[in-house]
Amino acid sequence: MHAPHFFLSAFIYLGAAVLLVPVAHRLGLGSVLGYLIGGAMIGPFALGWVGGTQGEEAMHFAEFGVVIMLFMIGLELEPARLWRMRGPIFGLGGLQVSLTILAVMGIAMACGLETKPAIAIGMILALSSTAIVIQTLQEKALMRTDGGADSFAVLLFQDISVIPMLAVFPLLASSGSKVVHDGWLHELPHWAQPLVTLGAVVAIVIAGQFIVPRGFTILAKTGLRELLTAAALLLIVGVALLMTQVGLSPALGAFVAGVVLAGSHYRHELESNLEPFKGLLLGLFFLAVGASLDFGVIAGKPLLVASLVTALIALKVVVVFVIATFLKIRGSHRWLLSLALAQGGEFAFALLSMAMQQQILQVETSRLLVAVVALSMAATPLLFILYERVLAPRYTAVSKEQRAPDRIDEHAPVILAGFGRFGNFVGRFMMSQGVKVTVLESDPDHVEMLRKFGFKVFYGDATRLDLLHAAGIEQACMLIIALADQAKVAQLVTEVREKFPKLRILARAHDYDQRFELMSLGLAAEDTVHEQMGSAQELAIRALRALGKPAYATERAARRWKRYDEETVDLLVPIHQDEDAYASIVRERRIALTQLFEKDIAELPDDNDKGWEIGRAEET
Repeated sequence: MHAPHFFLSAFIYLGAAVLLVPVAHRLGLGSVLGYLIGGAMIGPFALGWVGGTQGEEAMHFAEFGVVIMLFMIGLELEPARLWRMRGPIFGLGGLQVSLTILAVMGIAMACGLETKPAIAIGMILALSSTAIVIQTLQEKALMRTDGGADSFAVLLFQDISVIPMLAVFPLLASSGSKVVHDGWLHELPHWAQPLVTLGAVVAIVIAGQFIVPRGFTILAKTGLRELLTAAALLLIVGVALLMTQVGLSPALGAFVAGVVLAGSHYRHELESNLEPFKGLLLGLFFLAVGASLDFGVIAGKPLLVASLVTALIALKVVVVFVIATFLKIRGSHRWLLSLALAQGGEFAFALLSMAMQQQILQVETSRLLVAVVALSMAATPLLFILYERVLAPRYTAVSKEQRAPDRIDEHAPVILAGFGRFGNFVGRFMMSQGVKVTVLESDPDHVEMLRKFGFKVFYGDATRLDLLHAAGIEQACMLIIALADQAKVAQLVTEVREKFPKLRILARAHDYDQRFELMSLGLAAEDTVHEQMGSAQELAIRALRALGKPAYATERAARRWKRYDEETVDLLVPIHQDEDAYASIVRERRIALTQLFEKDIAELPDDNDKGWEIGRAEET
């Protein structure tokens, strides 16, 4: 097959991404697996639409995506924050890398390999995929969980550990092998090479602290944003080139540069300018990894490849799980950490290439390991699905089943169901006003955290009537429902109104549709609250004040707008399922509200008016 034209290759890569990634995302597999499947389909070992020289060039662009990603990760880590994270980075990360290397070494030597190749394979397979794991954690909103944070820390240590690995590989080269260097470092005496390498890192730190920020300041004064984007790309390419010349990983140099610039005023500007490049090039990286799958090697030894992939994933899961258990990481987060780091990493391809160049590993062994690493990376989204759909729900259910509801030793006139991000504002404000509140919360971990802050919170499911009885609902005068689950809110309102018709119920609603549902269950409009209205109105008030509007005018307008909205909701409840009638009333009310405020502005008194006080009186 003739090598396709550049534009044809670009069309094929982009077409594979556009067609397959949405399908994979729709099926819940994540975008990464979509890219990998697309790359495998169009690669030289399947349909053969891309490959050869074009495949190698694509991989160079793809590797640049990893470089940009590590630069942006570095931007998120100010040196002070990096120092605060030193425990999980060097403790958890150091244990993971060290124990994985030892375990892989032991297995490799047991299979008949010599010590030096076994060490090389151990270092290659100890690494995980920063690109895939970070991308997937962010997609699935797991980055800020304990397991996500620990995974991030281990990945940081792995990226840092690439430096000593690259330094050790030449020592593992077999005697008589010809060592290939990309840069001019080999021309220097052996004693000078480490000094030059260290000097390059120091130069990046000094330039990032003193030179680069001043350069960005000069470019910013031109007002040309594209110059800042070009300068950011120039910086990354320059650092990558310098690292390549001194024999280090360009991605690692970009990471160091990012950390140095993390405290710069231009950090957010750099992030916003580079984000589109990172996303596109990382997608290309995943496509290139999929295209690198040699189906000839896989088809020639399918059982061996499948066994090695399974063994690699199982070994890394076991090693990390044991470490996490030793460090007392909680069950669900322990599984997330173990499964997230179970694959091989993108740096493994660079290390395998060096191992072949320096004749540490045989070509056949290296090709087999490339297939194993690539397949383990392709399996990562499936491991995340296993965690999300099987393990995480099981641990949550078990933790709730194993713990009985707390014994409630006090009764209060108000019962608050739910003390999450919404309920805690309600509860704290009422408590500050001297109102006694019995708080019920169904998340055991959240309960323990709240108790550390001094809140008296009882663990239990507020939708259970027996727990409400224990909380003294017969004597209570009010139930406030601040639960996030809309179905549970409707269920609780129905049951409580049936058993305790005289009890006043106030409930949180996610949107107008839920407000209509709650009002149809018998709640008054003033007893249902749109969870976003208060904060949105407060922000609008502050915006108007910042624009110079008088305080009394904005306060009075806010009160009037809120009353008008409540009246509109009353009108919409009977017809909210009739789309045409609903739209008609909304249009009429919007026009009427505009006219009302225009009249208010025309009749607005002078600046000495105390109209906002009248508004407060009206409210009372």
